Amino acid sequence: MGIGNKEEVLKVKIRKEEVVVAAMLPMQDHWLPLSNLDLLLPPLDVGVFFCYDNTTMSFGSMVGSLKNALSEALVSYYVFAGEVVQNSMGEPEILCNNRGVDFIEAEADVDLHNLNLYNPDESIEGKFVPNKKHGVLAVQATSLKCGGLIVACSFDHRIADAYSANMFLVSWAQLSQPTKPTILTHQPCFRRSLLSPQRPPSIHPSIDRMYVPYTDLPPPSKPEPNTKPDLGPVISRLYYITVEQLNHIQTLATSNSAKPTKLESMSAFLWKLVASAAISSETGCNKRVSVAKMGVIVDGRRRLSNGKKMKEAMMSSYFGNVLSIPFDGKPINELVEKPLSVVAEEVREIVKAAATEEHFLGLVDWVEALRPIPALTRIYCETGEGPCFVVSSGQRFFESKVDFGWGEPVFASYHFAWGGDCGYVMPMPSPKGNGDWVLYMHLHNKLLQFIESHFSHVFQPLSWDYLN
Repeated sequence: MGIGNKEEVLKVKIRKEEVVVAAMLPMQDHWLPLSNLDLLLPPLDVGVFFCYDNTTMSFGSMVGSLKNALSEALVSYYVFAGEVVQNSMGEPEILCNNRGVDFIEAEADVDLHNLNLYNPDESIEGKFVPNKKHGVLAVQATSLKCGGLIVACSFDHRIADAYSANMFLVSWAQLSQPTKPTILTHQPCFRRSLLSPQRPPSIHPSIDRMYVPYTDLPPPSKPEPNTKPDLGPVISRLYYITVEQLNHIQTLATSNSAKPTKLESMSAFLWKLVASAAISSETGCNKRVSVAKMGVIVDGRRRLSNGKKMKEAMMSSYFGNVLSIPFDGKPINELVEKPLSVVAEEVREIVKAAATEEHFLGLVDWVEALRPIPALTRIYCETGEGPCFVVSSGQRFFESKVDFGWGEPVFASYHFAWGGDCGYVMPMPSPKGNGDWVLYMHLHNKLLQFIESHFSHVFQPLSWDYLN
């Protein structure tokens, strides 16, 4: 089940396409601005899919239930039924016009357990996760030969981060249940004033090292031969890591002064592995690599609450992006030679730079000072010197709560093939609930080849044998 293997071509047939709108009509059109933190996201879509096995309901009944509940969920989550348009300043904003959500019904002549989850580029991409063509959200429900079902979504990342999408998915599932709740567990808050700029502004110089205006980006150019490391194409893979391996890595990353979290430990471990892979003779690019960069996605909801109960309640239900991506680059040789505990301390320093209320308030002020000039995180665009990747955290992925009335999913994952040369890693809890992790890894082919070759005992290809 190595990286080079190909599976048989899987075909998915589209049977029906329609648009699902919010249930309560008429809805008066209105415009909802993006927050300053939303404006830091480029226009890219995020995919998420849920696999259900041996459902007892007919496909028609399940689709009917999904569409009815979606229509109800869009009453509260009305931004997902809107469209992204440009305002007079040329900035994106949401036209809340109940345009609706594209809903696709499809079928695949394959059993769920024959899907190669390890290689989502072959088994999931462009087949089960819909390509969003219009609006903010697209949904696809696909019946399988075994009677199973895959429900998948694509949503505009400028409108929602993973936390926001999780709130919507749980609400949608609750409204699909025979006994619907009178009040949703997650009622979204669109109060943009929670992320208003400060008067006067207060911007820490560190933000200029993390983010860059588009106007400061160099013009695109074709790199000179042999000046950029050839790490191969960026591809997606799914692995699992046992709780024993996670504990072992955390122990190795622990020093006398501090015990890092499992996420910090794993991030440090991956940083060292990527550095080792980049200078390995197996990749053939050791002479042209000097720096490996890593970013960590930090959620600012808890930081912006700052211990205030009322604001904590509002931020916990805030719908939109409340993220920052601090990062650092280290010389390859240093990362390889330093003990894991030292690299883990450096990861902690990366997170520390953004894990405060002051950072997020300052980031809002920084964007405000630039508007309408767009900006983005530097790690997305500074990829010429060597490998770079971003680590997110899917540990709050509400997979078990996305039960639409026919049981919990047997597996679920994000699929975020976002393009470009910067990699992406998202650790999620294993659906087995035993402390293991599932890792969605979107990295250069040669880096993954090295990791599989040297650390196959840690990163094991996700399979149905494991899930069962």
